[in-house]
Amino acid sequence: MRAPDDVRITAVDWLPVNTATAAAAVADGRVTADEADAMGYDRLPVADQESAPELAVLAGRRALAEAALEPRTVRTVLHAWTYYQGHDFWSPAHYVAERTGAVEANPVGIQQMCNGGAAALEAALVRQMATPEHGPVLITTADRFREPGFDRWGGDYGVWYGDSGTAAVVERRSESSRHGLLLRAVHTEAAPDLEIVHRDADTFQTMPHAAGATVDVRRTKKAFLTGTGREPFVRRLRETTSRVVDAALREASLSPEDPSLRVVLLPRLGRATAREIYGPAIAEVTSAPAVDLGETTGHLGAGDLFSNLAALSGDGLQRLRPGQHAVVLSAGAGFTWSGVVVRRP
Repeated sequence: MRAPDDVRITAVDWLPVNTATAAAAVADGRVTADEADAMGYDRLPVADQESAPELAVLAGRRALAEAALEPRTVRTVLHAWTYYQGHDFWSPAHYVAERTGAVEANPVGIQQMCNGGAAALEAALVRQMATPEHGPVLITTADRFREPGFDRWGGDYGVWYGDSGTAAVVERRSESSRHGLLLRAVHTEAAPDLEIVHRDADTFQTMPHAAGATVDVRRTKKAFLTGTGREPFVRRLRETTSRVVDAALREASLSPEDPSLRVVLLPRLGRATAREIYGPAIAEVTSAPAVDLGETTGHLGAGDLFSNLAALSGDGLQRLRPGQHAVVLSAGAGFTWSGVVVRRP
């Protein structure tokens, strides 16, 4: 989906100050030294006090301030997440809208697992295209992977989970504005037959955590891979990733070897995954470097996309210069993949 020429994104992240280090996890027997080496990540942000929706509110307020927007002008709030939001029967999107001051907005929850940020961005883009006078959209994501319900170190194969809130303001501004990042295109592809990777095949439960006190992604993945084999699954992930990146670039009218394409930012899933799946998949499409920014964050659930976009617009090493493009890749259980192309004006 190609975006109109005046759609801007102001993206931020809010990472807790407290961290848990990989070295301490190895010392405590949470992970092995070999697992830590394969992951290649140093530490994870850990929210000791804030709930996931509170992290979303902190990020949302920051995004509105950076966009210089009065909260009451926001027309839609989209909130995405992957894990427990602190209450069993409740709408966290409405909480985010109320606590950020976006009280005139229509709050909507987006539950598309770790691709939730991209799903929300696509929904915001559709609203802006269908009704150009719609007004700003605030998107937030938040996850807190807290024990005993979730083992951030050992609950999944090859993925460590960090706590965060992220946010983005999506709005239409004059083409002459230097504000934010220009959204050029979003392309999404899904493989619903892979939903079984994250589901117990035997039965549906009647309440949360009925199958066990702690989420065990390894159990369902192991069952799936035992039946299908690992290599066909990895090959499919690579092929789909290549297709999504290629299609996103084409929809943005950008050549894969355009010198303005500076980087492809990856989901924050670890060095081994980047080397085995994402690196080869990106290399099939473009020679632009594939970069994983998860060394000090781990995987942020639904928040990887906007944390990566924040890095492109921030003051760090990944900041885009005017005229440069980037592709930000997002992926989530289900499976769903999205490629987002942005340019710094």
